[in-house]
Amino acid sequence: MTTMQVNGSTVEFNKHGFMSDFDSWSKDVAMAIADEQGVELTDCHWEVINFMREFYSEFETPPSPKRIIEACGKKITGSIKCMNKDLKSLFPGNGCKSACMIAGLPRHYCNAC
Repeated sequence: MTTMQVNGSTVEFNKHGFMSDFDSWSKDVAMAIADEQGVELTDCHWEVINFMREFYSEFETPPSPKRIIEACGKKITGSIKCMNKDLKSLFPGNGCKSACMIAGLPRHYCNAC
């Protein structure tokens, strides 16, 4: 397990880089994780991150990429037509898994992404 110091708090991560405790997340933690991944968070990123956290809080599972695109697609592309590649362009590398990490979702729930 690894840790990260963010604003005087210790945040724990499992060996795969996912947060160990969903409730330890904060916007500052998200920014620190994104910085490590080389992602500069924009309003579009926050739209996706906030949607993912709200969805997880309600259903205890992350939204599928399709649900994310349905909910946030217009913000991502500026038009109604949005595809999975648009989501992946926001979170390069691992796409939805990267979004799960930044949003503080547990790894075992992000395998479907």
